[in-house]
Amino acid sequence: MKQLDTRSSRSGLGSRSGPGRLGIGIGWRPEIADAVERLPGLDWVEVVAENLCSGHLPASLARLRERGVTVVPHGVSLGIGGAERPDEKRLADLAARAEALGSPLVTEHIAFVRAGGALTASPRLEAGHLLPVPRTRDALDVLCENVRIAQDALPVPLALENIAALISWPGEEMTEGQFLAELVERTGVRLLIDVANLHTNHLNRGEDPVKALDELPVEAIAYVHVAGGMERDGVWHDTHAHPVPRPVLDILAELRSRIDPPGVLLERDDDFPPAEELAAELETIRATVTEAGRGQGLPPGVVGGDTAGTADGDAGAGAETRTDTDVDTDTDADTDTAAHAHARERLGLAQAALLSALVAGTPAPEGFEARRLGVQIRALAAKRADVVAKVAPELPEILGGGYRAAFLAYAKSRPMQEGYRRDALDFAEQLLIAGRPEDPVARRRLTHWWQDRAAPRPPGRTTRLVRAARAALVRR
Repeated sequence: MKQLDTRSSRSGLGSRSGPGRLGIGIGWRPEIADAVERLPGLDWVEVVAENLCSGHLPASLARLRERGVTVVPHGVSLGIGGAERPDEKRLADLAARAEALGSPLVTEHIAFVRAGGALTASPRLEAGHLLPVPRTRDALDVLCENVRIAQDALPVPLALENIAALISWPGEEMTEGQFLAELVERTGVRLLIDVANLHTNHLNRGEDPVKALDELPVEAIAYVHVAGGMERDGVWHDTHAHPVPRPVLDILAELRSRIDPPGVLLERDDDFPPAEELAAELETIRATVTEAGRGQGLPPGVVGGDTAGTADGDAGAGAETRTDTDVDTDTDADTDTAAHAHARERLGLAQAALLSALVAGTPAPEGFEARRLGVQIRALAAKRADVVAKVAPELPEILGGGYRAAFLAYAKSRPMQEGYRRDALDFAEQLLIAGRPEDPVARRRLTHWWQDRAAPRPPGRTTRLVRAARAALVRR
């Protein structure tokens, strides 16, 4: 089967220029906005795309842009590895944010975040988390088509990130490196390589990070993520809330021995340390990259002497730029044919079965390790509780020390279906229907909170019956 030329304009190496030299950066978060602005030698920042309104940028980001600091939007909810085609509105939102920020590229994750719905004739479920795509031919075919749809909808190149995973799919047909290499070959998409995720998958799934780097098309790397984590329940959790450990820096050095990546970025999402500690971590990352590059003699963007692109991301002299008319149109070309439709259906059923086991209490699909599924189930519920507490901080304030236990009990029987803000409303509604909290003052406060956001009257018996029926359908 003929494949797309990897120098396609979609790759960012042709008519759409790549990100160029980004340098050393950090993930911008509102909690550390002031500290980020004061960091010495900061070259660029990355911001979670879903946390931005393209028509009204936070003042801190606006000031950074005025200083010439590059800002890259990083999506977390597209679910490009899911069985369904990418949602047009989510793609339009990503495009709008890229244009509002003047970004050189957009990034997302090779993951699925929801499953079910019309494709599988089952309730749609939200994971609220990045879940791994099986490394199978079906999943790769679907992913490649989804990537092309996304590339056509975005005004700048797309780069996709490898994720960390607690669980492995049974019957996988490729290693991570092989899977990513073929994805790049077939679509020309760029890669965002998270070396912390390579470390996580080494500890949790026994995957050799050096072998993964050997198999990766490192010349397709747009930039690199570095982050910390911790061990709990016998597995490594990619928390983004701890200092970067030495093994992660070692993998970064191993990658740098192969190529000088255009950018390296520190991710920190919680338990933020003082600005001095953030600056020290950035300096450690910079020193790791510099030291690993000594004696390599490779200028930026060059691998083993073969030019992968010039410093500004444009293709080398004489490189061919393909257009949409160059795409193969043979009957066996990689398009969304009936065979691909069947691949979507098979993938959709598999992902729905796994997600239902993780968030709705249905039996585990065959071949998954029960202990690891249990760890993932607890991790998903804990993350839901944490994020709901952030998007609706009034709830833990009203419920006090009983918030977490109440939410985890709710999460056991109430899978998320529409996102975290809806989840917060559903949680409050479920408590009110059950006559909780028992303290009348707290219950009155919770009622007013719910009324302000959902309806003029608190939920009653009719709502209880509707919710019970919906829950029964989900359990089926």
